[in-house]
Amino acid sequence: MGAGKTTIGRSLAKRLSLSFVDTDKEIEARTGVSIPTIFEIEGEDGFRKREAQIIAEMSARSGLVVATGGGGVLRAENRANMRASGFVVYLNVPPQTLWERTRNDRNRPLLQVADPLLKLNQLFAIRDPLYREVANLIVDGSRTNAQGVLQFLLKEISERWKL
Repeated sequence: MGAGKTTIGRSLAKRLSLSFVDTDKEIEARTGVSIPTIFEIEGEDGFRKREAQIIAEMSARSGLVVATGGGGVLRAENRANMRASGFVVYLNVPPQTLWERTRNDRNRPLLQVADPLLKLNQLFAIRDPLYREVANLIVDGSRTNAQGVLQFLLKEISERWKL
């Protein structure tokens, strides 16, 4: 949620000549409505079911860079699919930085609360251990720009797979 998954994922896919999928955008494309609308109609559980379906489908494919929504790690089935299907990168960004990046974004239904920073801290406390459980690589996404993170990822991938 504001960590840069889509921006960095799209750039990484381009540099590696792979296809890119953003699970949130895929859900919107399939339903024809925005994520906030899905939350309004189906609630978070309905959205998470759709998200799990997309993650399962993308995990069965190869040649992809996939950016999941911030809550993609909440379900054990998603974590298992992510782990089994590829190399998982956790863009770790502290809640204060996430709040600075998302405070004016009305397209984030979980942050449409009285105290979004408190909500981000609560989400981080739940999600951080789950991301750490599934991640092959943890990247500090708060100290550099997207281009710096991209260069770091390309270096790590090159070293790990001798590209």
